Amino acid sequence: MTSPLHDLIAKKGWVLADGALGTNYFQRGLETGDPPELWCVDKPDEVLALHQAFIDAGADIILTNSFGGTSYRLKLHQADDQVEMLNKAAARLARQSADAADRQVLVGGSIGPTGELFNPLGALDRQSAIEAFTEQAEALRDGGADLLWIETMSSAEEMEAAVFAARASGLPVCATMTFDTAGRTMMGITPQDFANQAAELSLDGFGANCGIGPAELLDTITHFNGPYEDRFIIAKGNCGIPQYKDGEIHYHGSPDLMADYALMARDAGATIIGGCCGTTPAHLRAMYDKLSQSPKQAFDAEKAETLLGAAWSNLPDTPADSSARRGRRRRK
Repeated sequence: MTSPLHDLIAKKGWVLADGALGTNYFQRGLETGDPPELWCVDKPDEVLALHQAFIDAGADIILTNSFGGTSYRLKLHQADDQVEMLNKAAARLARQSADAADRQVLVGGSIGPTGELFNPLGALDRQSAIEAFTEQAEALRDGGADLLWIETMSSAEEMEAAVFAARASGLPVCATMTFDTAGRTMMGITPQDFANQAAELSLDGFGANCGIGPAELLDTITHFNGPYEDRFIIAKGNCGIPQYKDGEIHYHGSPDLMADYALMARDAGATIIGGCCGTTPAHLRAMYDKLSQSPKQAFDAEKAETLLGAAWSNLPDTPADSSARRGRRRRK
């Protein structure tokens, strides 16, 4: 398959995705509990400013402000009748920012989970999920997205429904799941489970985002074993470990830490590298500088542990684990 995403990666070898939207909007005045998606119509200048800041920092892919843009999530704010309008607005703002750049910048249409559980655990069924994701995906496409970016998923069923809907748009589809310190998503999916599903769904790119911190995320992507030459691995980790302090969530990661994580992620096989919660334009600039100035090397798990901290104890070894990992003492 050829697309602007494939062409850009073929040209550069790696691309930089943007950082956090929600946590940066909080710094710009978003109140806890308010949906950032409404800023696409209420405060478009703030949305444009953050997109521009990430582009200036080196981002090749910016995600639309539409993570909670399904009818299920918007219903919590009495805005479920505004799915098309809000998602189109989110895509158009990102498109405006990308088109104003002095280089090629791609727009990824962000699609997050519905927040509902699939039956029999909950009331959500496959057809209803597909309908909700289709409504969002079509609006993001029509607003100008270059690709669709499904993120922070934990359920294989919801992932399948979202990809099915996104594929119908005709755009490339990338997707990420979120894994905890036990090496599983909230619904028990392992990195290898997701890698297998990604192959079955013919995703253009797949990987991990959010979670605990960059060390844990890096550990996750080293467990994506298999022949993935025809799809890209994504690493979009949080900016360090989240900590509750003075009534707010803070992330301890410095720009230097995130730069080291970016380099290690690329060495471990990631092609699309970015930051999630807590990652500011300053962090992204440090990541860009280090990736641009340092050639790719063989992944060194010992070095990664030294730079990022130990996070190699909870994920199960697989037969295809690299020799760098095999035989190492794993913390209990």
